[in-house]
Amino acid sequence: MADMKDMRPDSGDQEDLIELIDEEGESVLFEHLATLEHQGGTFLALTPAGEEADPESDEDDMEILIMQIQQDEQGQDIYVRPDEQLEEAVFEKFLKLIDEMEEED
Repeated sequence: MADMKDMRPDSGDQEDLIELIDEEGESVLFEHLATLEHQGGTFLALTPAGEEADPESDEDDMEILIMQIQQDEQGQDIYVRPDEQLEEAVFEKFLKLIDEMEEED
């Protein structure tokens, strides 16, 4: 999934679900996990909606997708997969956030 466009604003009434359209034109629902700032950019950590982590396996098995928020020529938000190096840096930041949240509990 290279470029994905948000098809509706985050209404908040469906548990932070975001509907994206993939490069084949298919609608895919994702659950918004976090919004992160990194090197002047804004990124989203998403997981496929309805995907439950297996309680008998590690949490690391959950699929996490990192997308960068950019704007197209019309000023509309689009979500773009960052290059691998940037994606890894943002993912590490996401993991630190999760660790901090778990320590607070």
